[in-house]
Amino acid sequence: MQDNDKRYIGQIDLPLDKEGIRQAGSLQERLAGEEISTIYCSDLSRTLKTAEIIAAGRDIRIITRKDLREISLGEWEGCAFADIERRFPLEFKARGENIAYYRVAGGESFAECGQRVTAAFDDIMRCSTGNIVIVGHAGVNRLILCHLLGVQLANLFKIRQDFGCLNIIRCSNSGCQVDLPKDVISEYGCI
Repeated sequence: MQDNDKRYIGQIDLPLDKEGIRQAGSLQERLAGEEISTIYCSDLSRTLKTAEIIAAGRDIRIITRKDLREISLGEWEGCAFADIERRFPLEFKARGENIAYYRVAGGESFAECGQRVTAAFDDIMRCSTGNIVIVGHAGVNRLILCHLLGVQLANLFKIRQDFGCLNIIRCSNSGCQVDLPKDVISEYGCI
């Protein structure tokens, strides 16, 4: 995909493509030796399919949660970045300058999405036992990591989240520890 073809996807319910299926298969292989009690995912088909691939052939419960959905991008959903920049230059610039709090018409800001997602994460941690997997979206993952690491939301895109990546979070009574591979943090080193 060319940079000028990139689109705001957000909560559009797109199916997992061939590359996504391959990446989910890689996660399945990587997690094959791990005891997993539950997989949580959003109710969007791309995360549900990923969860199903990871759980294939194993007795793992899958729980979908609407509150784990990617950020809602409102009127920009499905639009090309370049088209939005051309049609709405002031709004495009304003969002870039205030990524944490800018809300696209009909959508939500990352701060609002973060409240929803971190409440879901905290609830999952309270009611889960054993090893769990959360199949997330890039924005959702970044919001959870910002929450756990104390990173300001203005820096959320400095945390790299490639499709099919794996973040390991170890939680205990004393809190959570994030084991981030060195390649997850961008060269800006916000953490």
